[in-house]
Amino acid sequence: MPAIFAAPAEEAQVILGETVPIQRPGLHHLQGVEGIINKGNEIVHQWVEDGKQFIKQHGPTHEMVVHPQFSDCKLRITEPKLCDPNVKQYSGYLDITNDRHLFFWFFESRTSPEDAPLLMWLSGGPGCSSSTGLLFELGPCSISDEGTNTTHNPTPINVGYSYSEDGNTVNTSPVAAKDFYAFLELFLSRFPEYSTQPFYIAAESYGGTYAPHIANVIYTENKKIPVASLGLVKINLASVILGNGMTDNYVQMASTPDYLCEGPYPIYEDSNGVRCTELRNKVPICQRMIKACYDFDSRLTCVPATLYCGSLLSPILQSGLNPYDAHIQCDREKDGPFCYRQMGWIETYMNDPDVEAALGANPQRNIVLCNMAVKQAFLLRGDLMQNTPLLLTEMINDGVRLLVYAGNADMMCNYMGNERWVEQLDTVFLDEFSTAPTEQWVTMRSGKMAGTVRSASGAGSGAGNVTFVTVYEAGSVSFYLHQVHLPTLSRHMVPFDQPEAALDMIMRWFTDIPLTLDIVDLATPVVPFGKI
Repeated sequence: MPAIFAAPAEEAQVILGETVPIQRPGLHHLQGVEGIINKGNEIVHQWVEDGKQFIKQHGPTHEMVVHPQFSDCKLRITEPKLCDPNVKQYSGYLDITNDRHLFFWFFESRTSPEDAPLLMWLSGGPGCSSSTGLLFELGPCSISDEGTNTTHNPTPINVGYSYSEDGNTVNTSPVAAKDFYAFLELFLSRFPEYSTQPFYIAAESYGGTYAPHIANVIYTENKKIPVASLGLVKINLASVILGNGMTDNYVQMASTPDYLCEGPYPIYEDSNGVRCTELRNKVPICQRMIKACYDFDSRLTCVPATLYCGSLLSPILQSGLNPYDAHIQCDREKDGPFCYRQMGWIETYMNDPDVEAALGANPQRNIVLCNMAVKQAFLLRGDLMQNTPLLLTEMINDGVRLLVYAGNADMMCNYMGNERWVEQLDTVFLDEFSTAPTEQWVTMRSGKMAGTVRSASGAGSGAGNVTFVTVYEAGSVSFYLHQVHLPTLSRHMVPFDQPEAALDMIMRWFTDIPLTLDIVDLATPVVPFGKI
């Protein structure tokens, strides 16, 4: 998974990366180290200056950060001036001893960084780079001019710039989560000024599986850390945000026939016809196989469930429609394999030698936004079929807030299944949420009806402790973290499709303002979002 810590335009700090760790208290800079290392055919220079350790490798110079509690990891950091040169940025690599190198890119909030929350944005598929989230959805700039420029906007190994020298890679969400925790500890130890703000984990699509794993590792490790113990940072985990995620496939896969046959954008005219009947007949078998995966948790049970249940999605891929936006046809020759030609522009931009040099990226690597081999490695471990909701129960009961949102035009991770698994999530808010009414959500800025919301708070949080949002006319992409200075988010790509709605939703979530609160001038007519 790539990782980005970034700040949405005006109000957040962000890191973009590909599964990386961080540190500060107890952090070590090796003293008296100065020399040249011959690593294969590559010359690596190391030296100490002003108490900091530096390394020059692959051309760029990085500050090197290490931590006694993470002896297998080193963090290499440089300071680019790309995208928005007025924003403080850090980028580089988390180096792990088995020759895994995980890229990250951080953007500080444009305003009040000392107060802005820290948002980590995770990409969709485990083989996809967070650069899409950075340059396509929520970052401080957007890709333009077919990849030759950017404009102002108010991951696993071998993804993006991340790489492995000897082919070692991560192929399960639990292992990726541990890598990311190490990255956070190293980064926040080096930059403690970002460690006290509320920390939000947001993810889309497959991120609905691995974001809960990351949150669970943070939550579990936090409970082990006495005050100022061992120089570790107690990460201020505030919330998990999942957009059109794949989280509980036992429930979500069963919703596929309902969405494709009876949803707002059906692909079959006859909901009781042969094709819809065939789809529904697959559901009981799929659920039995997923239940076996939940019960026995092995490749022998989980991989067959992945392969069989995946056939429920085949009609989507055969429909000729954009799987992430049922409104539009997909011409893969023109739009690319993922139906968004902007993703090709991102590859063009990120593979520019000047951009690579500014980011301190390995110039020998060409960025690949989605590596199908990495995605397949996860799937063939049965990673997608794990009982992920179990990871959320304890932390939600303990006050970590959950926001699940879904665009109603996304076919792959449809809103029906997302709402159903939240309805069944075993927390202290279960009864309240199951009886919560579906209410309209109107944006603050323009008074447009953006969608609907259901929420449970136990008379606590104003915006809810467990909240589900359906975003109208919207259809998930990267791994990215940023400090948010409030004001950015709808379809599978909600922030791309409905930026005003996305911004309204995330702003209210951060400030704990209910989405159902009508603070628009009542004289302003409420109109639905038009199609994109």
